[in-house]
Amino acid sequence: MSQPTIEEFTNTPAGTAFYRAYDAVLGRWPDGTTPIDLESEYGSTRINAYGPPDAPPVVLLPGGGATSTVWFANVAALGARHRVHAVDILGDAGRSVPGPRPPRTVDDLLDWFFGVVDGLGLDTFGVAGHSYGAMIALAAALRRPERVGKLVLLDPNSCFSGMRPGYLLRALPVLLRPSEQRERAFVVWETGGRPLDEEWLDLLALGATFPTSKTIVPKRPSAKAFHDFGVDTTVILARDSKVHDSRRVDDAVRRLLPGARTIVLDDATHHTLPVHPADAVNAALLEGFGALGGFGGR
Repeated sequence: MSQPTIEEFTNTPAGTAFYRAYDAVLGRWPDGTTPIDLESEYGSTRINAYGPPDAPPVVLLPGGGATSTVWFANVAALGARHRVHAVDILGDAGRSVPGPRPPRTVDDLLDWFFGVVDGLGLDTFGVAGHSYGAMIALAAALRRPERVGKLVLLDPNSCFSGMRPGYLLRALPVLLRPSEQRERAFVVWETGGRPLDEEWLDLLALGATFPTSKTIVPKRPSAKAFHDFGVDTTVILARDSKVHDSRRVDDAVRRLLPGARTIVLDDATHHTLPVHPADAVNAALLEGFGALGGFGGR
């Protein structure tokens, strides 16, 4: 049975509940948050923007299914210094809507991403991504390093090291037969019983049946790809991540990108980020973006 279109999903009880949950989490963003819809050949992309328009720009890419709203615990801290552009990844859960020709290849995905930043009027910018968003951010920085002033990767999976078989096995039922209950149970398992934000968890769980496109996964870069990679890079790792061994990822980053900084957060797992521990995440993001004196703007 084929999945519904986004328009059909919107008019179902599940769709109504999902968008209500999306708006509830977005409602926790600071006053002055502005939604932006950018049209392209690939579809309509929703960006939620906050911060002084003339401040150095940063682009935020969420993990799969998390939507741009997931940065609610981080956007005030970032927006005090930067113009924040949080993106609903096209083809994933959120308010972006693929058009007749959605991205189908990694080249398409990166073309879509750079089309978004071009549409925002950004020449050079900082970019932070979590999980799947980190994979896209790294692929974009490798493709067009001259555009990316600062790169911040939050617990990046399949970027520097492989994923744990146990995590993949546990994720398989969620991927094959997604449901609200399975998504919720999976996140509770990975986060090890840590307190989770209920409104955000509701949104993530309700998004499990969102009519997404086939996920386009950038390949894990080879060691050669990092030769002469000059982008200022920060990798933020969750010490207790069940996706991968954070120590192995740390070692791989130091080997492949000796100039990168790594920050390992205690009391964090893959799926607590970027919400928890918020203060530590915010400090790491601000350290990664630094003064942003080397780039900015339009």
